[in-house]
Amino acid sequence: MRKHNIDQDRVAELVDRCTREVSEGLLPSCQFAIGFDGEIVFDETIGDASPETRYCFFSATKPFVAATVWQLLSEDALELNAPIASLIPEFAENGKAGITLEQVLLHTAGFPHAPMGPDVWSDSESRRRRMAEWRLNWEPGSRYEYHATSAHWVLAEIIHVVTGHSHTDEVHRRITEPLGLPRILGFSLDQQENMADLTLCEGEASPDELEAVFGVREMPPSEVTDETIIRFNDPHTREVGVPGGGGYGRAADLAMFYQALLHNLEELWEPQMLANATGQVHNNLPDPMGVPANRGLGVILAGDDGLSNRRGLGRTVSSMAFGHNGVGGQIAFCDPKTGLSFGYTTNGLDRHQIRQPRRGTSIASLAANCAV
Repeated sequence: MRKHNIDQDRVAELVDRCTREVSEGLLPSCQFAIGFDGEIVFDETIGDASPETRYCFFSATKPFVAATVWQLLSEDALELNAPIASLIPEFAENGKAGITLEQVLLHTAGFPHAPMGPDVWSDSESRRRRMAEWRLNWEPGSRYEYHATSAHWVLAEIIHVVTGHSHTDEVHRRITEPLGLPRILGFSLDQQENMADLTLCEGEASPDELEAVFGVREMPPSEVTDETIIRFNDPHTREVGVPGGGGYGRAADLAMFYQALLHNLEELWEPQMLANATGQVHNNLPDPMGVPANRGLGVILAGDDGLSNRRGLGRTVSSMAFGHNGVGGQIAFCDPKTGLSFGYTTNGLDRHQIRQPRRGTSIASLAANCAV
């Protein structure tokens, strides 16, 4: 495979593009980093923030939890085809007895909007009681719809059952600590310094705009509301470590995590498991907007169908690229063809359903082009 390098002129283009919304006053700040050859080669903070500022990753948190599950699978502590109820008996209620770990990882389990709120998420017993109450929206395995928070609460509980420790501690012990990265989940009240408070950006797309771009007059329902998003400013929410979206860190932490996935740094994963999780499509069912999922076991693959931008990975990555973005504009991916990884974070959460993904496509595309 041809050796790639980082083009500094293209990095300068990326900096100009990332600066735009901050300079215009739409975003209070942003942070972005490029990883290459197993290290961070570029790291920039723009706006009302410092290089030490930590941002909420939102759903870019999910692969850290999945990567912990991959280790447990390799240790034979878990099986992809095993029913969740074999580990969490309460989960079997309301027709969920046959749902497997693989279906949960692939967002085909059938409970995309199942609630798990602050009233119950602080202790295992309460979470299990809530899971028992969940009902199915469809036959597990028959459809794909993004499980924004529910699936990863199940994964977190499985990690707790198998290891005897919280998911927040296990993600750190197994993933971030060996890589020399700071803790990303579950912060005591005295560990929450340098965390950027989230702000909502003005403006949402009109029904006419949505129809012109996506062919629908309203977006599919989601439990990720403005109230849900702003809740991550709450110190007690940060303390819990919401497994599907409560990670906090720097953009460089995201870029370095994906370097670890590219190079299997510290040999954290069994090679065949890592290749299967990040390099094979396990779910290609269409989402509610008609876009094939192209999901691995916890990450999204770019694919070769020309829809990588609809999956949050920009237009210029190779078909092998994979990653997972977060609500409001967080970006995290890597490209095995070039060896580049990229992380972008912001505390300005753009609610405009067209402007925000277009910005993400532009930034991700420019970032991927930095490796030549």
